[in-house]
Amino acid sequence: MVLEKTNPVKKAVVKKVAAKKAAFSKEQYLYWYELMLRIRRFEERCLLAYSQQKIRGFLHVYIGQESIAAGMESALIPGDGIVTAYRQHGTAIGRGISTKAAMAELFGKATGVNKGKGGSMHFMSSEHKYFGGNGIVGAQIPIGAGIAFAEKYRGTNNLCVTMFGDGASRQGALHEAFNMAMTWKLPVLFICENNHYAMGTSVVRTSNVAEIYKLGLGYDMPSEQVDGMSPEAVHEAISKAAAHIRSGAGPYFLEILTYRYKGHSVSDPGSYRSREELKSYQNIDPLKVTEEKIINFGFVTEAELETIKERVKVEIDEAEAFAEASPYPDASELYTDNYAEPNYPFMKD
Repeated sequence: MVLEKTNPVKKAVVKKVAAKKAAFSKEQYLYWYELMLRIRRFEERCLLAYSQQKIRGFLHVYIGQESIAAGMESALIPGDGIVTAYRQHGTAIGRGISTKAAMAELFGKATGVNKGKGGSMHFMSSEHKYFGGNGIVGAQIPIGAGIAFAEKYRGTNNLCVTMFGDGASRQGALHEAFNMAMTWKLPVLFICENNHYAMGTSVVRTSNVAEIYKLGLGYDMPSEQVDGMSPEAVHEAISKAAAHIRSGAGPYFLEILTYRYKGHSVSDPGSYRSREELKSYQNIDPLKVTEEKIINFGFVTEAELETIKERVKVEIDEAEAFAEASPYPDASELYTDNYAEPNYPFMKD
């Protein structure tokens, strides 16, 4: 079914205005651009590999939403944790997980970030304080509140970014987590990546509250809506929210308006969206807009941009070659990593 014309998805389509002066440094814009490009090219390669049956199972790509990962990482500190849902390759790469380890995981290889056992939906890296990649819709929301509780208990200055989609905002676990987080003033930043479709169903067809940030207001939680097609806007909003949280004032909720250019997963043709809608968002593609700004600001030349593009292409080529050459896990690995070793005296004999 084609989306109704009244859908507030159109509110996210902002008129592109060429900035006359850069709001951030050359280094910041180049960081955002290269990270977004790396994620885009990684995901495009994943789609190709899936069509060649090199990747099996589920695959949910982040194409169109890259500016969230980019703007978020520049606003956080290394000690902050991230927990998210299954459309998560982009946030994992932004966090520092290598494209080789990510691609090998998708190929089901032993050199993957989780030894080939997690697949597309279940990346995890304690080294990078990246807690998933979770396949159950909304289950990561109370997990993120729990991680934030641990940070408060330990007396750190870290926060936990807890990300979910517009579909997961309908889960009861969200309200329980919001209530506890506000009651205990937990250092948690809740982020809804609102790409306007829960699988194939639009927000306005599933809830009377189409502006999802308003859900936080019922708990007196500071809540805002953010332009997710702009790394600048994402960076500024998360920086503001993080400062609030680190002050001890408790959680913050951001609804980041974004758009996925592909279907919900590889099995979704996306026929519920009109061509006009897709085109309107492609006109504000964050990768293209950021590239135009970099050129217009005089930060780099076209030739220098091509150097960045070639460097990223080589990296993705090497990631795929690494994944293909890597071995599958040994059969004996089936029984390892299933349970954690006891960490507390009372849990031991």
